[in-house]
Amino acid sequence: MSDRSPRLAVRAVIVERNRLFLVNAYPGDKSDLWCCPGGGVERHASLQDNLIRELHEETGMRVEVGPLLAISEFHDPNGDFHQVDMFYRCTIAGGQPSSDWFDAQGVVDRWRWVTQAELGGLRVKPDCMAEMAFGPDGPILHDPLEPIVI
Repeated sequence: MSDRSPRLAVRAVIVERNRLFLVNAYPGDKSDLWCCPGGGVERHASLQDNLIRELHEETGMRVEVGPLLAISEFHDPNGDFHQVDMFYRCTIAGGQPSSDWFDAQGVVDRWRWVTQAELGGLRVKPDCMAEMAFGPDGPILHDPLEPIVI
């Protein structure tokens, strides 16, 4: 019997010089979908510690985790997948991805910095990304259940 509990993930919203840091977690040209870096939560570590670990694994960056900005849900209406993402405002505490950097686990193969205007021309998830990244830190956003896309 499989575990049907939703998967819990943490993600970093990093904005520097009015640009948002995004990653593509689909190797090769499988998808043009961009998202905030992060990943699955491992048991027995805090959400913040999980996010720090994930960011370092995926980007080589060290981050300081700030306030919770949003909670977003994704699911596959035709399958068992259901994920709850928690998005935190983060600042870079050290390291920067470089052109020769790579994710040793092979999850993230591309990254980029985008302005708010550039973000409008990309396919991203969640739908509230622009508000979350470029809006004021205020009440936590809840992005309702969305079908997952690839």
